[in-house]
Amino acid sequence: MKRLLAIGSLLFFVSTAYVGYILATLPDIQALKSKNPSVTALMEQRADEKNTTARPIRTWVSYNNISPHLRNAVLIAEDSGFFQHTGYDLEQIKESARRNWREGGFSRGASTITQQLAKNLYLSTSKNPLRKIREFFIAQEIERNLSKFRIFEIYLNVIEWGDGIYGVGPAAQAYFGKSASQLLPEEAAILAAMIPNPRRYTPARNLKYLEKRKAEILSRLSRWNYLDKDEYEAARVRPVVFRQVSQVH
Repeated sequence: MKRLLAIGSLLFFVSTAYVGYILATLPDIQALKSKNPSVTALMEQRADEKNTTARPIRTWVSYNNISPHLRNAVLIAEDSGFFQHTGYDLEQIKESARRNWREGGFSRGASTITQQLAKNLYLSTSKNPLRKIREFFIAQEIERNLSKFRIFEIYLNVIEWGDGIYGVGPAAQAYFGKSASQLLPEEAAILAAMIPNPRRYTPARNLKYLEKRKAEILSRLSRWNYLDKDEYEAARVRPVVFRQVSQVH
């Protein structure tokens, strides 16, 4: 019994110390209210993998200049409760746990847009549980300091959309040869479908998967009244024209 109490006390001390360390070393989120990030932790990680230097973000698209079709598609695909939760989604966590238990693995995550942003800006792609704890606290700090619209804007401008492609502006140009404001519903659905694994789910490598996810996302956009009947039918049958499928990796 004494041994169990000693182990419990030690674990409590270590966990308390680690949380204290996290809180003492939180990044300066307030600076993001008026300043756009130029390089993210993920960009630096990818550059290190190639033994190069991360190039600063040069194209920034304001929230209002991002196609509403893309904004809606990303919400549908990644975090439908984004504008309601405070950085984490308890229902999604429960659903993720149930599904992973049924499937005997970890096929489904439950990271919100805010948590994904915390990971992209300040952390890495590591699945280390300690990294997830730090991600949670950074996400809470992001929610406390930034508006939902600002969080979403930064997210769409820094996330990875293919090897060396970061942000919606470069992604729209690379895949469709147009600005982020001009994206059609089916193009937006394709980009949203890429987010979970953007270097694997590209038109050149997994077009069949992307077409399937596109159909699912468009259907949900219609059900949730983001698209009226005519818009949905047009987007469903209209072929997606890629800029250079064979060259966009």
